[in-house]
Amino acid sequence: MTSLNQDIKDKLSNLNVLEKIIAINVVVFLLGLILKPYLIWFKLPSDFSDFIFKPWAIISYAFLHYDFLHLFFNMLWLYFLGKMFLNLFSSKMALNIYFLGAISGGLLFMLGYTVFPGLFGLNSTLEGASAAVRALLIFLCAYMPNQGMRFFTFNLKLWYIGAAIVVIDVIGLFGVNAGGNLAHLGGALLGYFYAKQLLKGQDIGKGFERFMDGIAHMFKPSKKGPLKTVHKNKSKVGGYTKGEFDKFNNQKKIDVILDKISKSGYDSLTAEEKEFLFKAGK
Repeated sequence: MTSLNQDIKDKLSNLNVLEKIIAINVVVFLLGLILKPYLIWFKLPSDFSDFIFKPWAIISYAFLHYDFLHLFFNMLWLYFLGKMFLNLFSSKMALNIYFLGAISGGLLFMLGYTVFPGLFGLNSTLEGASAAVRALLIFLCAYMPNQGMRFFTFNLKLWYIGAAIVVIDVIGLFGVNAGGNLAHLGGALLGYFYAKQLLKGQDIGKGFERFMDGIAHMFKPSKKGPLKTVHKNKSKVGGYTKGEFDKFNNQKKIDVILDKISKSGYDSLTAEEKEFLFKAGK
């Protein structure tokens, strides 16, 4: 059992940040099959007065999915977008756009139901990661619109894909999932605005990033411990033992020799350097 737990931990540690979000979504979906009656506390209500009593829902709704296909297609999009996004940008920026997209989608959803109750109806709830995923997708489409993406046997520019998705969401405002499509557009607007501001040199997610770092810091265990008496070890050189110092020094010599080989070739080494490299390789 211990070996299995360690194996799971190792696999999770090798996932990128968006793959970890996929894993969390899958786990929440499975738990939801058992705890379905309690999920209402984590869905986003359409009424602001209900939202005040469960503000966490502006984030938690994005981890809930009403059926397997809803989960599958959202996570499939997130997987492929994550591969593209994380080759170009940092993990923290990915999280900024993802969560800000979820928040923007949720806010536009509640605003739509408040301002246009005749169009959207009353007492609805929102769930799903679509707004967050839309934010990442439209960010990429707006940041590098002419980048090609392989689609079956031909290439499509990213902005074609982004424009088609937005048109589908606008049409969806007049369908059975009007509230969901409104949230999609909220995520898309965030992604577009984020990309355009970043192209101007301004990262609008930095404030949110600092806020999340502050929350994470609150839950980190303190590293301070009882005061200890430190006894100087006279056998150490610059904080290293003699063995550690020699090892460090030898590595520096190896690096210098390898650098010389890369610039001038192996034949440029002196006999002493060749002998040192031979001994180090044993």
